[in-house]
Amino acid sequence: MNRFENAKDEGSDGPISDEEDVVERARLFAKPFLVGEKLLTGESTWEHAQAVCELVGSLGGSHSLQAASYLVYACEHLNKPHEVISKAFGEPYALLATETTKLVQLQKMARSKSALNAVAGSSSPQWGKEQTEAVRRMLMAFSKDLRVVMLRLSSRLQTLRYCASQKSCPPEIAQETLQVFAPLANRLGIWQIKWELEDLSFRFLEPQTYKEVASWLDEKRHERENYIKALLVEIESKLLSSGIKAQVIGRPKHIYSIVKKMRGKSLGFDRIFDIRALRIVVSSVNDCYAALGWINERFEPIPSEFDDYIAKPKANGYQSLHCVVRDDSGKPIEIQIRTLEMNEHAEFGVAAHWAYKEAGVKGYQGVVANSTYDAKIAVLRQLLAWERELVQPQDGNAASNGSPTVGAQDSDERIYVLSPVAEIVELPLGSTAVDFAYSIHTNLGHRCRGARVDGAMVPLNTPLKSGQTVEVVTAKEGGPSRDWLNAELGFLASPRARSKVRAWFNAQVAQETIARGRDLVEKLLQREGKTALNLESLASQLGFKASEDLFEAVGKDEFSLRNIEQLIHPETQALEVDELSKVQRKSRAEDSPAKGAVLVVGLDSLMTQLARCCKPAPPDLIQGFVTRGKGVSIHRQSCPNFKQLIAKDIGRVIQVAWGRSDTASAAFYPVDVALEANDRQGLLRDISEVFAKERMNVVGVQTQSIKGVAWMTFTVEINDASKLEKVLKLVREVSGVRAARRR
Repeated sequence: MNRFENAKDEGSDGPISDEEDVVERARLFAKPFLVGEKLLTGESTWEHAQAVCELVGSLGGSHSLQAASYLVYACEHLNKPHEVISKAFGEPYALLATETTKLVQLQKMARSKSALNAVAGSSSPQWGKEQTEAVRRMLMAFSKDLRVVMLRLSSRLQTLRYCASQKSCPPEIAQETLQVFAPLANRLGIWQIKWELEDLSFRFLEPQTYKEVASWLDEKRHERENYIKALLVEIESKLLSSGIKAQVIGRPKHIYSIVKKMRGKSLGFDRIFDIRALRIVVSSVNDCYAALGWINERFEPIPSEFDDYIAKPKANGYQSLHCVVRDDSGKPIEIQIRTLEMNEHAEFGVAAHWAYKEAGVKGYQGVVANSTYDAKIAVLRQLLAWERELVQPQDGNAASNGSPTVGAQDSDERIYVLSPVAEIVELPLGSTAVDFAYSIHTNLGHRCRGARVDGAMVPLNTPLKSGQTVEVVTAKEGGPSRDWLNAELGFLASPRARSKVRAWFNAQVAQETIARGRDLVEKLLQREGKTALNLESLASQLGFKASEDLFEAVGKDEFSLRNIEQLIHPETQALEVDELSKVQRKSRAEDSPAKGAVLVVGLDSLMTQLARCCKPAPPDLIQGFVTRGKGVSIHRQSCPNFKQLIAKDIGRVIQVAWGRSDTASAAFYPVDVALEANDRQGLLRDISEVFAKERMNVVGVQTQSIKGVAWMTFTVEINDASKLEKVLKLVREVSGVRAARRR
């Protein structure tokens, strides 16, 4: 009760001393605005407001809520409704009336959107699942006070009652009721509103099916209700006389529920056993089974329709005894027997009636329960109970003030806003018009230059609130501002929008790079007199999927223009003639090393030759292999080819060693150096200069460039392999070189 006591203080700036007086004051305040006005359905607005007030009262709503029934409809005729109502009745009344009015506008716009889609053929006449859930969640986002929901449910029921009296109802209203309002009433446990909303909507949407099922029921609804009431009294009194204190609740199943069950479970009408249903709530598990025994004695049980969910609970923890019996006239009656604790768990826990009916494996709607949404519904259902307690006679003190209260606060980290065509857009809390624009379309976000919120121009970094209508002002062309990526300026709250802005700027950089690369390629082709060359074909021959990929690689300096020149002039080798003349001189080493450079252990004057596969040089560890007719082939011990020769014929292996140092120093040995580098202009020159400075003779070069990566093999002459690592270290320091090693 503290929640409501605190609310009294909040509304003290507009004190209301008598609840009944405030209802009359609200009625007199609204009447001049409403008399003579009509709703979209054609119903008199004044008569509608009066009927809603009476309906709210019949549901246990307080006098304050009944007063709000009039104030909501007066809002549409006031220039500044919040200020006027706040001054006349207090801030809580103003909040309740204006919040409910926003929901009314939301439903109108959403229905218009659905109808337009149906006419245009862009979607089915029925509401889509996404739109339905968005409206449901938005209802919750607005429902800081449960009474907002109660007012909307009561208003919708009155609208359908009026349509029933006129025997005509707009299909979008009936469809919206079935998809949004009836499930909401179900979740809140307002069963009386739920069944009537469902039956009236179904009656308009499928009139033939409704009449057919109604004809199967051999009694009118009020006759079935009277039958159930009499049965409740009998069972409750007989159980009490048997020593079992029980609360018996009963309901006749309504037509829409019958059809839904027949369709959902593919059953015939004769297999629907719960057209009449009772629930017996007792104090203990023993009483559950005792009550079951009495029921089986009093009525004829149907053995195949018995389930013991107490001994074997459902996976979600639901417990109850279920049985179906026949009365004296042979009519089936479904009976559930459970303890008070089991009943509370079924009503408010994970096994709540709406959860397993709508979201379970055998559900009819395909709606998946959301834990956050479910938690809010549980709070709202308890608020409904507190609302009814407030107006009970024994709690007169609590009800004396009668100010509407703010209930469960909306703690969701999401907001729900509307586009100008009533599209509901879900955004993170703190989102701005820029976030909204990007959520609609990427191009709309790029061209966003201003925004109107509820018709008024606002800065682009203004945080949006649920229920606002947002219209984006755009430029014909252009892109986002870099300021939008500055978190301190607060233009963007959505990670999705931020990523789209970054992508735009990255694309701009890429386009500039491509333009620079295109310019370089086209200038080269002009110099070579090849302007007629097909650029797509050129790119394909160079290993690129498209010409833009080639231009981007050239623009990033990842692909050398020399490769294009080489393709244009195939007679030219990979290296420029001038460069080769500088770095490639006659080898000072022939196919065999200087005399005495390699000694065969235990033998003199045996012909030797250095293997070309591994090109050994002092002081490499070496071994010899006796060949047929070519003497001894000298390999490095780590040479893969040498290992294969050993495996084939180990008997040909012979020990060898390098000759005396003074002799070996006069000999030069060719070795291969492999390089991997990012291709660029001047790369070959820079690497050649390193070898030249170290007085290392380059006798051969092979180079190949693939997608900006140059693969080079230099053949150099050395007289001591131990000095090579020093040179390779210097080569690795050349700009663009990724790796350099001896082959």
